[in-house]
Amino acid sequence: MPIAHRFRGFLPVVVDVETGGFNPATDALLELALCIIAMDEDGWLHPQPVQVRHIEPFPGANIEQAALEFNGIRPDHPLRPAVDEETGLRSLLNPVRQALRDTGCKRAVLVGHNAHFDLSFLNAVIARVGYKRNPFHPFSCFDTATLGGLAYGQTVLARAVTAAGLEWNSDRAHSAAYDTERTATLFCTIVNRWRHLQELE
Repeated sequence: MPIAHRFRGFLPVVVDVETGGFNPATDALLELALCIIAMDEDGWLHPQPVQVRHIEPFPGANIEQAALEFNGIRPDHPLRPAVDEETGLRSLLNPVRQALRDTGCKRAVLVGHNAHFDLSFLNAVIARVGYKRNPFHPFSCFDTATLGGLAYGQTVLARAVTAAGLEWNSDRAHSAAYDTERTATLFCTIVNRWRHLQELE
């Protein structure tokens, strides 16, 4: 069964953002990472390589010190390979649009841990730069906090990943790339486990 049939024409794409606060309209987007989910010829889901961009704060963006202490990002570090929002966004969304063509899916659906937070920042940056061909559904998403609660009784990412028998490295947490990779692996594990249970029935 192709992936286009598994999720009603949606292609799951895991997204994680690191930000300068909680308000997508006023607070800076500092990191954006995504991971396209693929299905093999036997019907099992697998994460593709994670793509990440360090993003320059947009003019006038608010950055809370507490947010920087949480995610460890130094926006003004001279070795930080940051690009402007439009450049970063286009370089990440173009492969998603190509994946939609390759798989026959109609739209990408954002997969995230507390997904509406990531979706709100993604939608905000898309609006800010005037990106006209957004491959993502504007409001539907798959939330691994909910799925982790269902499958393992855990809604915190670290605890859900550990409960699933997967590795969690606290020293690498709260970077967009690592959280995206772990969220993608958790999502695939839960969906594949559900399929396995269905086959047992």
